[in-house]
Amino acid sequence: MIKRDGYTTSLWQDAATPFRSTTTRMENQLFDVVIAGGGITGLSTALLLQEAGKKCLLLEARNLCFGTTGGTTAHLNTLLDTPYPTIEKKFNKEAAKLIADAAAGALNLIRLNIKKHAINCDFEEASAYLFAQNDEQEKELQEIFEASARAGLDVQYTDQYRFPMPFSKIMKAGNQAKFNPVQYVYGLAKAYENAGGIIRQNCRITEVKNDHKLEITSSQGRYQATDIIYATHVPPGVNLLHLRCIPYRSYAMAVILEDNNYPEDLAYDMVDPYHYYRSQIVNGQTYLIAGGKDHKTGTEGNTDYFFTRLEATIRENFKVKEIAYKWSSQYFEPADGLPYIGQLPGHPQHIYVATGYGGNGMTYSQVAARVLSDILLKQENPLIELLDPNRIKPIAGFSNFITHNTGVISNYAGKLFSADKLIELADLAPGEARIVRYEGKKIGLYKDEKGNLHAVNPVCTHLKCEVAWNGAEHSWDCPCHGARYDCTGKVIGGPADLPLETINVAELENKS
Repeated sequence: MIKRDGYTTSLWQDAATPFRSTTTRMENQLFDVVIAGGGITGLSTALLLQEAGKKCLLLEARNLCFGTTGGTTAHLNTLLDTPYPTIEKKFNKEAAKLIADAAAGALNLIRLNIKKHAINCDFEEASAYLFAQNDEQEKELQEIFEASARAGLDVQYTDQYRFPMPFSKIMKAGNQAKFNPVQYVYGLAKAYENAGGIIRQNCRITEVKNDHKLEITSSQGRYQATDIIYATHVPPGVNLLHLRCIPYRSYAMAVILEDNNYPEDLAYDMVDPYHYYRSQIVNGQTYLIAGGKDHKTGTEGNTDYFFTRLEATIRENFKVKEIAYKWSSQYFEPADGLPYIGQLPGHPQHIYVATGYGGNGMTYSQVAARVLSDILLKQENPLIELLDPNRIKPIAGFSNFITHNTGVISNYAGKLFSADKLIELADLAPGEARIVRYEGKKIGLYKDEKGNLHAVNPVCTHLKCEVAWNGAEHSWDCPCHGARYDCTGKVIGGPADLPLETINVAELENKS
């Protein structure tokens, strides 16, 4: 099993073994491109650039697929979360056509990589079904159908539908697909190394100085590069993009069915937030993968409740034998519905980013790989302008920059709090956490399974919002910009670089 940015275990991480790099030495520390992030965006981009003749180094702070790639439900679709009518309204019909073509090209890039590099990732072609269940949804479906057709998608109305959910009208989109995302990324990683690329895992970037050459400081040493790409889901530090990307949590389950009636295709309802379904064979076992119940990160107190609601929805429609896996993951919704891919705001040269994929990370990861490689290879691509992160307008008074955090608020330095008093205030059971007020200050408390108390300052080290406890994933989550910390305050993911401030608690014998 590989590690992931969550307490719960996803189907993909449980079925995978850690990736072992074949490159152990580096002749020098100078590269054309450094790629930060070992998920699907990072490896896809690194492979394209390395094969084009660039000398690339990929740095991953944890292990490959630690982030959202290890927690996706892996729909490969051109039927996107931001529907084509919305893209037409916010941009224009030409933009909708460009996005549809780019999404189709993204799936073709995956097909090409699988064939070219003999990647065994259980890839299967599929159709996607979007179904309405009332009159209001039918009107919306008609708009999506018409705009999708204008954009060039292969769509049609049908009543040939193998999912058990009731519907009043249904649209079918062809040329979709599904796969095992971790095995695909591992295949890319092997091909990248075979092409001469270098991977360093457990290597966190701590500073980037933009001089004549980029000076990159990491936990494993210093490197120089002409360009750097942040393929980290959301860029680190502080940047205008953090005010234009809204973090969301989504919930998923991998289910074994009693009747083995697994749907072969992809399906989506039209409730808000919507549910999504597909199946996948992993290590000889077929699973129904269902997801939904999305909400903004850090805004819901009882996150376990969303697993309960998702399970109830699944059981309403399928004959469930066993809930084999349940997990949640994070994504970022862009302000205008399209991702931000290109030069990082505030840095007109050499620093690039790909973020704001919404719920279409698998598809947009390949779009990003193509766009970023075209930028660095100086190739023309109309998406470069359309998806340019600098299309967003700075708000008055906000400095357009990126910087790594260099200091922590130390409101509790040198203070010692009574564990007995804190336990009394919080009334915690093992595995629970809560924010309490004690001696005029807020404290984030977590009681582990052995009864030990862990206390943190609940102020996010990114932009000083207050974090909230995520009981399902045993993490402190920031509702503002999506930074996440484990129960002891260490950074899991998001834009934060520094851990939460830890608070000294008087020693306490284990209590349950």
